[in-house]
Amino acid sequence: MTAEHTHHLHNPNATTPPPKIELVSSVPSPPPLPDGAEAMTILVTLPPGSEGNPPHRHTGPAYGYVIRGEMLFELEGEPERVVRAGETFWEPGGDVIHYQDANHLPDAETEFVVTMFGVAGQPMLIPVSEEELEARRDRRAPRP
Repeated sequence: MTAEHTHHLHNPNATTPPPKIELVSSVPSPPPLPDGAEAMTILVTLPPGSEGNPPHRHTGPAYGYVIRGEMLFELEGEPERVVRAGETFWEPGGDVIHYQDANHLPDAETEFVVTMFGVAGQPMLIPVSEEELEARRDRRAPRP
């Protein structure tokens, strides 16, 4: 952890051990927040084998942490990947399509928390039409 990520201040009057704080993830040069952005934190529980949401986008960036289970995660231009409990994910939002947020486990729930910075009054998930998916097919990473 670098000095700019230090989140503990020495307390000479403390009678208990200091908090344990670990940097789990950071995003270099995150995308700008949309004008009039609001932050919302949601808890998502995916049933066993859930396909998650259909392809969609967000009005602003999102940062998440998998609490338990495994999520199959895919953003436009990136290969799909499995995000496991204790790992993080992020997406820039805006024009980027979020293809997958499925439960990778057929026999257990997957749970994650995500903080989104979106335009106030706009839906948190904006569906992408089949026509747009076809028009942008060349932007999707090859599938395994």
